[in-house]
Amino acid sequence: MIDLLVLGSGAGGGFPQWNSAAPGCIAARKHDGTSPRTQASAAVSGDGKRWFLFNASPDIRQQINENPPLHPAPEHADQLRHTPIQAVILTCGEIDAVTGLLTLREREPFSLMASRSTLDQLNANPIFGALDPNIVPRVPLELDQPFPLIHKDGSDSGLTLTAFAVPGKAPLYAEAEGSRPDETLGLSIFDGTSTVLFIPGCADITTDIVKRAEQADLLLFDGTLWRNDEMVRAGLSPKTGKRMGHVSVADPDGPIALFRNCTKPQKVLIHINNSNPVLLEKSSEREIANQAGWTIAADGMIFRLETP
Repeated sequence: MIDLLVLGSGAGGGFPQWNSAAPGCIAARKHDGTSPRTQASAAVSGDGKRWFLFNASPDIRQQINENPPLHPAPEHADQLRHTPIQAVILTCGEIDAVTGLLTLREREPFSLMASRSTLDQLNANPIFGALDPNIVPRVPLELDQPFPLIHKDGSDSGLTLTAFAVPGKAPLYAEAEGSRPDETLGLSIFDGTSTVLFIPGCADITTDIVKRAEQADLLLFDGTLWRNDEMVRAGLSPKTGKRMGHVSVADPDGPIALFRNCTKPQKVLIHINNSNPVLLEKSSEREIANQAGWTIAADGMIFRLETP
């Protein structure tokens, strides 16, 4: 069994973004035909009780508080501190993927897993020393090397993690250093029967990614922008999706087109920018995505893959 809980489904800045007066953000504040979203993160479990987090959003405190499965468990009520979070697994070093680590600094043991590139970026910034490596060990992820996810008590979760390289870019604060091959990761979780793919950032959908998607049962994929130039046309930013390291949902090289023959997995768009009209429930873009077989992720969604 694999349970996947969507903690946050928005891109950097969330939805509504704090300084945005764009129509979508205004509607989100009013809950008028759309719902607010925190920044992208998810959690997976093999027993519904102990959880592994994908990315540490700046909104992680809110996400934990709003999702009871991540609260201290009742059977540990005699303990002053407890968490069912076993590890945090990072897909990149972007600000909206790592900043939440600073919220988890209260000397609570868990593992921090990331590529060597991302760990180097964290190690170079002394503020992340607030997570004492003696309490929160940093575990480098080797590409394409499956390994079992182990609970903090040493028991096997029943889940196997494989990290694989995805085309992307260096975090904004580290762009001057150039990009490394393991800068952006996709994550595969396998329970012996079913597979979940988590790819919240992707600059190019390669043949390898399509092949992985064809075999998956649940695919959560980069839904940042609808069109590559949507933020430029809206006057929100001079950057295109490609410049930010993201394919765009409806472009010819985007997920609707390139995963159209992947009929096995349930397909979900996550990491959705506040400018993307799929966030609006009655938009034509939402209808197009739905008709193409895509679910639009929302905070609090739960997906369960049962083992026969």
